[in-house]
Amino acid sequence: MRAFPGLFDLHSRRVRVALLVVGAIAALLLVRWLATPAPVEYLTEKARRLDLETTVLATGTLQAIDQVDVGTRVTGQLKTLNVKLGDHVHAGDLLAIIDPRLPENDLRVEQANLARLEADRRAAVARQKKKKLEFDRQKEMMRGDATTKRELQSAEQDLLVEEATIASIDAQIAQAHAKIENAATNLAYTKIVAPIDGDVIAILVRVGQTVVATQIVPVILKLANLDTMTVKTQISEGDVTHVRVGQAASFTILSEPDRKFVGVLRAVEPAPQSLSEPSSPLANASASSAASASNAVFYNALFEVPNPSHFLRIGMTAQVSIRLGDARKVLAIPVAALGERIGDGRFIVRVAASSGRIEARRVRTGANNHFQVEVLDGLSEGESVVVGEQVATQGGR
Repeated sequence: MRAFPGLFDLHSRRVRVALLVVGAIAALLLVRWLATPAPVEYLTEKARRLDLETTVLATGTLQAIDQVDVGTRVTGQLKTLNVKLGDHVHAGDLLAIIDPRLPENDLRVEQANLARLEADRRAAVARQKKKKLEFDRQKEMMRGDATTKRELQSAEQDLLVEEATIASIDAQIAQAHAKIENAATNLAYTKIVAPIDGDVIAILVRVGQTVVATQIVPVILKLANLDTMTVKTQISEGDVTHVRVGQAASFTILSEPDRKFVGVLRAVEPAPQSLSEPSSPLANASASSAASASNAVFYNALFEVPNPSHFLRIGMTAQVSIRLGDARKVLAIPVAALGERIGDGRFIVRVAASSGRIEARRVRTGANNHFQVEVLDGLSEGESVVVGEQVATQGGR
């Protein structure tokens, strides 16, 4: 090699050039391979005939069919509370007692006032009888010219005064009876009894606490009849025109997603839910702002379900399904296959032809249960529609 240094250098240069050419070709092939888009695989479903149940889906809240706030009409200290949370009571049961001493004293005062007035009346009646005798005597004497006309008129006036006094006392006695009745009623209000059969669902006052009944009636506890529950369902503006009284409704709860409770719609309120809420200038302003921001309008629909075991509870969230109707043996495709809406119930649907080509088709739809949708025209049974797509993998890429 030392004898031929030029030949060795030429050979080395050729090797380097060859390596560079091979590397460039490999890099070019790698770039082209990476730049080639991976083929797309289409997920398809066949159009087939099946039964569709058309429904409206909504969210609701469970309420007791009959719930009462039990309060007191008198001011005083809560002396006894005969129930605890969760107790079942019957109408007329004694629930609590407010300190009765003040109402008892008020009743005694009014009864004493009545007794005084009745005594005053007896005295007035006695005076009236005396004045009547004097008046009669003056009339007899007047016939015999034994008295003067002035004496007769004076006796008559005295009689009229006593009669007026009796009438005044009678009015005061009637007023005293009314006051006694009010005092007796207030005394009776110190015993708080159950107005309905139900369960104690809340206790807001504790024994020893003073309740003040002035402008509002303070609530002592809340009773609810849990044997039947009302489902208050919020129906969106887009669905409410399809909902009617008498339609079948069902729901599930979060803790029992596989258990269905069924009922029949009893009422659909004609005004939005916002109109049935307490109003105030601030609340109205907030509601207007919220409505402007979301433009969401909901109407309440109500139905009942039996709850004899009290399994369902107040405030639970209900996933409600309202049944609008059935479509039997209709041609249907998945809702996921629907593309752009082009009006008059028509949508663009991608159809996988037998040749493998994907073509856009206009179809007219009918019943829709949010999972499958009826196809009225534009497709034939057995045709495959595209419901999704995914990129195929290539060589571990």
